[in-house]
Amino acid sequence: MGFGDLKNAAGLSALNNFLADRSYIDGYTPSQADVAVFQAMSGAPSADLFHALRWYNQVKSYSKEFASLTGIKKPVDQYGPAGGAALAPTENGAGGGDDDDDFDLFGSDDDADEVEKLKEERKAATEEKKKPKKVVIAKSSLVLDIKPWSDETDLGVLEKEVRTIVMDGLLWGASKLVPIAFGIKKLQISCVVVDDKVSTEDLEDNITAFEEYVQSVDIVAFNKI
Repeated sequence: MGFGDLKNAAGLSALNNFLADRSYIDGYTPSQADVAVFQAMSGAPSADLFHALRWYNQVKSYSKEFASLTGIKKPVDQYGPAGGAALAPTENGAGGGDDDDDFDLFGSDDDADEVEKLKEERKAATEEKKKPKKVVIAKSSLVLDIKPWSDETDLGVLEKEVRTIVMDGLLWGASKLVPIAFGIKKLQISCVVVDDKVSTEDLEDNITAFEEYVQSVDIVAFNKI
């Protein structure tokens, strides 16, 4: 394999053809292979060799990072198309030698199949990244103790009032009456809240707003779900 002399037209033409369907010399990320070829050149290719010029400018942008690029740097003649160094053009513009099949700028059919396979894998990976990610909504389960002013407070009415509280992200659950002392009971009620939407402070304020019935509100259980 090899491009030939990358300081002359034949070598640069071979490099341009080689990069027609490739982003880099070896693989899909810059590596020591690109460094070796880049450093074998005397400068940027001409504008008509646009594949080589595009690659040259891309690799040049990594010049400060050459030492950290992946791979092991090999002699430059170990990179490039299979079949040896690029052949110098003859008078009629064709490459030297008796058999045009001896020099294949695009590699073997197996190489082409491998390139297509890698392209498909990369396309599939890109499509996977574009798929919307499942959003996890943080929720909490609360148990509230709501104490009335006295044993004369109608806890049935109190519960109905509490359940009239509607907030985006709030779902009321089961309730029960729990004895406190001296015949007084408190209302214990559960609910589930979406953390980003419902503030426990706001919830407590809304409940204590029923000041005719509510003496105090306490959160006796708070669990993330």
